[in-house]
Amino acid sequence: MAKKWDKGAQTNIAILFLLLITITAYLPALRANFVNFDDDKYVIANPNLQAGLTAEGFKWAFNMGYQGNWHPLTWMSHMLDIALFGLNPVGPHAVNLLLHLANTLLLFFVLKRMTKSLWKSAFVAALFAVHPMHVESVAWVAERKDVLSTLFWMLTMWAYVRYTEAPAVKRYAVVLLCFALGLMSKPTLVTLPIVLLLLDYWPMGRWSGVAWRRVKEKLPLFAMSAASCVITYLAQQRGETVRTFTELPFASRIENMLTTYVSYIAKMLWPAKLAVFYPHPISIPIWQALAAVVFLATVTILVMRSAQSRHYLLVGWLWYLIVLIPMIGLVQVGRQAMADRYSYVSFIGLFIMIAWGASDLFSRRVSVSPGLRVIPYLAIVILAGCTWRQAGFWRDSVTLWTHTLAVTTGNNTSHYNLGNTYAELGMYAEAIEEYKNAIRIAPDVADVHYNLGNAYAALGRYSEAAENFKQEIRIRPDCVDAYSNLGGIYANLGKYAEAVDSFKQAIRINPNYALAHLNLGFTYLSMGNKPLAMNEYKALTKLNPEMANRLFGLINK
Repeated sequence: MAKKWDKGAQTNIAILFLLLITITAYLPALRANFVNFDDDKYVIANPNLQAGLTAEGFKWAFNMGYQGNWHPLTWMSHMLDIALFGLNPVGPHAVNLLLHLANTLLLFFVLKRMTKSLWKSAFVAALFAVHPMHVESVAWVAERKDVLSTLFWMLTMWAYVRYTEAPAVKRYAVVLLCFALGLMSKPTLVTLPIVLLLLDYWPMGRWSGVAWRRVKEKLPLFAMSAASCVITYLAQQRGETVRTFTELPFASRIENMLTTYVSYIAKMLWPAKLAVFYPHPISIPIWQALAAVVFLATVTILVMRSAQSRHYLLVGWLWYLIVLIPMIGLVQVGRQAMADRYSYVSFIGLFIMIAWGASDLFSRRVSVSPGLRVIPYLAIVILAGCTWRQAGFWRDSVTLWTHTLAVTTGNNTSHYNLGNTYAELGMYAEAIEEYKNAIRIAPDVADVHYNLGNAYAALGRYSEAAENFKQEIRIRPDCVDAYSNLGGIYANLGKYAEAVDSFKQAIRINPNYALAHLNLGFTYLSMGNKPLAMNEYKALTKLNPEMANRLFGLINK
């Protein structure tokens, strides 16, 4: 009985330690605001969420393509946030932290149950809990899909372990249910069936000459993964978030894939200069790609050679390589080269290699000095301190983007977003400088010239505003807002013929663009042409009665 009590006490100590160090490390995140990087599109300015969790919202959540995603359960979690907390950012941040805590404890319990190794499992869970690379997944409200989907990843593993202990249809049904909920939170769980096969090999030892049975056992899971891949691809195509091979050639994707596999490992070992956005390089020196190939091949060969005696090395390494595949950039979604959030689950494989590898290394020594024994605890404390600091950068948009620009180069996206932040704060001179910096790096990226034009217009610098709206139209000939704003600038400058032409161009692209009709009507009135203004009034009566009444009031003055 004494031994059982000792083991139970040790488990409780490990749980308490994981809870305390995780909460402490993430305290700055609880004081963070929303940021203008997806938080606006996902939550603040998403009209589909504002009513909270409703029947209509539930139906919308299954819609395919909004922001290039299909993750209905994640949308519902945001709806629940709004129902409970409104638009107070403390609530969503607290929920993210609670989910991260749950993921940490579940990882600990699952590893402990599979391996029977309490402290090695606790060490892996602690690395997962406080590694600074994971701050993005926890401190970013819009990245709820990471922590929520990982909850179901862990629950799927837990259910699977229970199923292997006593196979039954009901237990397998729980595995399928947890996996389905995970895919509905974020489709990156598609690699989980392969991870379960790896766990069959080690630590559960279920292959034993019948590996094909283990594969057959996972066929329903693989079918669900395939269906999720199809749904995700269609959603991303509808959302126009997938970059074409013309924009980013296949060779560039391969080079970036190889180098980022190594970059993630480097940042795991030395988590410095972490950023919310890493710009995709224009080109990668061939020697870097070749060096990455040599490194990855060498590690793979070494872990395969040691697989007979150290199964955990092969399982951990393959876990890392395989889990990253959906996010490694072969199918490029967005403009980032890599992202800290992609390490959230993939690093677990590397953490397993470290925990069990260090234990093996120490066990081969006759005696281990106290100095060496303290290294794992010291590493966790140092990482927790780094996480506390990194979480502080998510305090607000200015802090986030200023930090990102301080640790990256050639980052036009971050200059652009910092410019947007300044513009939202009414700091138009500062916004103009950031937009100019973004344009210097990438002159032909859509929206930057448009927002720069708006910033100039806010300061009354109409000629410069007009030039930037023209540049935006050159880049995006179908940008109705740019045509409409250009028309407004011409009207302010008294160039009514040019204003009329710009508003007509906007209406040609989108005949239902009410604001362009309204401003065209105002321009006709400024030219003294009430009959043509009346035509715009008639068009507005069908599109926007409120705008129509405004125009009609001026016509009858």
